[in-house]
Amino acid sequence: MNIEVISFGFLHDTPPAAHITLDLRAHFRDPHISPDLRHMTADDAPVQAAVLGTPGITDLIDATARAAAAYAAGPSAEDIVVAAGCAGGRHRAPTVARAVAELLTSAGHVATTTHRDLHWPVVNR
Repeated sequence: MNIEVISFGFLHDTPPAAHITLDLRAHFRDPHISPDLRHMTADDAPVQAAVLGTPGITDLIDATARAAAAYAAGPSAEDIVVAAGCAGGRHRAPTVARAVAELLTSAGHVATTTHRDLHWPVVNR
């Protein structure tokens, strides 16, 4: 059984179908507001540090990995999908998606990560 962790941006399209969907828009600091980070992505260490340094985010990552593992422990052989969304899909969502997948992998699960909207340019808002 595979656990797929998808990052996405709410401003680009509807959220993907998932067993667990995280909406990171309202509760966690957006690196987009920093001119230094705005044009970077989750591929850049300063963005990762900003997102992972946000109070509460590591607790959410841990809880999400535990919830996905609980789904995977069930009797169904169906793959599990976790979706993490932020406004543009370039900063918070992909950073969180990678962290969740890394935790799952380190716990022995097969976890893959897909970044639906990471490639899009910065959304001007």
